[in-house]
Amino acid sequence: MADITRRTLLGAAALTAVAPAARASEWRPARPTRIVVPAPPGGITDIAARLLAGRVQEAWGQPCVVDNKAGGGGVIGTTEFLRAAPDGHTMLVGNIGPQATAYSLFRNLPYRPDAFMPTSGLIRGPNVLVVHPSVQANTVAEFVALLRRSSQPLNYGSSGIGQSPHLSAVWFLQLTGAQATHVPFRGSAPALTELLAGNIQFMFENLIAAAQHIQAGRLRALAVTSATRSPLFPDLPALRETAPDLGAYDVSTWAALFGHAAAPRDAILAWNAEARTMLQNPETVARLRQAGSDPHVTTQEQFAAFVAAEVAKWGDVVRREGLVLEMN
Repeated sequence: MADITRRTLLGAAALTAVAPAARASEWRPARPTRIVVPAPPGGITDIAARLLAGRVQEAWGQPCVVDNKAGGGGVIGTTEFLRAAPDGHTMLVGNIGPQATAYSLFRNLPYRPDAFMPTSGLIRGPNVLVVHPSVQANTVAEFVALLRRSSQPLNYGSSGIGQSPHLSAVWFLQLTGAQATHVPFRGSAPALTELLAGNIQFMFENLIAAAQHIQAGRLRALAVTSATRSPLFPDLPALRETAPDLGAYDVSTWAALFGHAAAPRDAILAWNAEARTMLQNPETVARLRQAGSDPHVTTQEQFAAFVAAEVAKWGDVVRREGLVLEMN
């Protein structure tokens, strides 16, 4: 399914490349541009970068190279980006990890939020709360009641400590006052394998990764983590709908565009304009939603406010949980 999703989204690049550009700035690159991606090829961050590269290459008539620099939970690529000249020719397509949660998770992170100019939202999509079919709960309310009354805490898996699925569960448990035991894995695939086998009882997972198991009845979905329901599963509630305690709950994984803090303002606005044009193309919107994600269309100011809110939100969650990690 991941391969199908990647081909579907990459196919949108050609469609969006010919859309007329929204002109908020007269800035144009004087040479080829580069988009640094602090993640491996194939995931949501890489897909967002390749869609944008196709758009700006056509609009500006200059090659745009996508440069994957994976490792260190996104920190390696982010640090590499900051070494480039702050002239608008090198941009970063980052994500919720290195550009939001890392600031509070890592004691010795080599950069701070003020090193970047948040430029534009690109893609965001929900996680989903899924339980093994043996769990005696069909709704979020029943599941919370089960967690609260269990004499032995249920086990939940994640793709790793501090990753979005882990923090989705942490915040859920904080808001509901429930207890569960975290079992971290090296990636979502082994965590899903253990959940399907019934060796752990629940987890928060990317909606697309879990969708085929939900549809086949191998997992029971209780709710999505985003503020609104997903078009892929319109009958599945958002967690914040299900109880007053969860009214503030809103979690999406996201990929977005960042520039250097010292980059020219005109360059930042030009990149933002091209991103908005791409994301408002009806074909792009349809393809993203088919793949379980939404276009995140923002002005530069709106996206800066979004990032600040994400950093603050996850900082509070991480501090309450007492999570502190060291950079290797």
